[in-house]
Amino acid sequence: MKKQFLSSSLALMICFSAIAQDKNAKKYSKTINKDRAYSHLSIIASDEYEGRETGKKGAWMAAEYIKKQFISFGLQGPVKNGADPYFQKVGFASSSLVKTNLTVNGEVKENLKDFYIVPNTVSPRGYNVVANSVLFAGYGLNKENFNEYEGQEVAGKVVMIFATGDPTTKPVDPADKTKKPSSVGSLQVKIKYLIENKAAGVLVINKNVDNLSPQMKNRLQSGNSYLKTEEQIKKMSESAALPVVTIGTKVANEILAKINTNIEEVDKKIKESLKPATAVVNIAVEFTAASVENDLRAENVLGFLEGSDPKLKHEVLVVTGHYDHIGMLEDTTVKDRINNGADDDGSGTTGVLLLAEAFAKAKKEGKGPKRSILFMTVCGEEKGLLGSEWYSLNPIFPIENTITNLNIDMIGRGDKDHPDNNFVYIIGSDMLSDDLDRIGKKANKDYVNMFLDEKYNNRTDPNRFYYRSDHYNFAKFGIPVIFYFNGVHDDYHLPSDEVSKIDFPMLSKRAQLVYFTAWELANAANRPVVNKNEDGSLKK
Repeated sequence: MKKQFLSSSLALMICFSAIAQDKNAKKYSKTINKDRAYSHLSIIASDEYEGRETGKKGAWMAAEYIKKQFISFGLQGPVKNGADPYFQKVGFASSSLVKTNLTVNGEVKENLKDFYIVPNTVSPRGYNVVANSVLFAGYGLNKENFNEYEGQEVAGKVVMIFATGDPTTKPVDPADKTKKPSSVGSLQVKIKYLIENKAAGVLVINKNVDNLSPQMKNRLQSGNSYLKTEEQIKKMSESAALPVVTIGTKVANEILAKINTNIEEVDKKIKESLKPATAVVNIAVEFTAASVENDLRAENVLGFLEGSDPKLKHEVLVVTGHYDHIGMLEDTTVKDRINNGADDDGSGTTGVLLLAEAFAKAKKEGKGPKRSILFMTVCGEEKGLLGSEWYSLNPIFPIENTITNLNIDMIGRGDKDHPDNNFVYIIGSDMLSDDLDRIGKKANKDYVNMFLDEKYNNRTDPNRFYYRSDHYNFAKFGIPVIFYFNGVHDDYHLPSDEVSKIDFPMLSKRAQLVYFTAWELANAANRPVVNKNEDGSLKK
């Protein structure tokens, strides 16, 4: 009797398991395999693509490759107002300096050695500041019981301050999650005060100038990249309201020598006495700068699969991964200069292609999803999530019709916390929608059965992963998201992030998890309900 009961129970379990799985979903998932993954990634992360830096040749090559794949799968190009229906042109530019000079006491200083000027803080018309004295104002603080500008006239003066810090405030204990660091000591607040009080310019003391990395020098020479949005243009206009020159130890000490002190001595004096050490230094300074804006070619690559259900096809599931990386090292003496970005995010781009092919094949055979799916590889993630931000501000399909974003950023490696590598970090799945969280976890249980690690799935995690990839530009508009991620490893943002180190069976397994989750979302009777606010509280 007992044996018969166990046999019946086992039969029921097998039956329920079969019901939980969709045979069509299983059938087309076979397209997502390690061999197909290798065929894509070995090209995307090859040396030929030169690290895929946004605005440069390698990224353009990657975009063309992805487009050709979308076409071969039979996906549509949904962009109506562009030269190419598969490319969403991104308003991407950089600002570079065409003139830069700093002279102290008649001596011309060396750019990127003694000082630097951030290009996007300079307008094209530029500036030329000349003064016979410098107002040294310590940390540049203006607060009760510690006002380093008390009794001083700031208007029309060149002011010199330390970049950051507030010696009157105790540092916040990192373990105390209830307290946030004060913003009074931030450079942004200090600059704001000087703008409001009509200073002529500011010399910001930063010891990092003494030893700038080749990457930082290149960034300052080639220009800062940015989106040409109204908000960004406004920010740049505000930044250009005050000429700012960042100086190193040598220049700062040369100026302070005129009042018989130096950085270390005056800093120690301020911290020990907790009193301002403001002083007027009689020394001649002049700084000049002008910039030029350079438009750069950059595009998001879009492949669209229209849904099969007339009542649901207006709703769109968006699957993303960024195809850009950080380009090449500037140091020509290094043997391997190319940051191939095989894991970051060649693996995610590969995942998007694998899903696109599987769903397109299903549609060709009459088993396509009820809802529409937009497969989108975005540019500029490494520049500050620029491509996904551009799409969120200029969506091809209405934001209100976007049901979910599944974002894949690094699924080809592992980390030291998971020796067997049978895992993936999921981030954001329960931030806005309990429905989405349930659907994603059920898809894993029904089809894939890997460990879903939620270690980083919170808004206060010090790594801030929830805010650091392209899904966030959907989440901030109230669209539920899941971010799939294998963690940071020793080769992160290094030329050693190579194809040879990718775990292709796990890359394809993680891509299958995204695929099965997408299948459920695209075919469910209802879209995921957004039942939480941005801060995680339940909607009323």
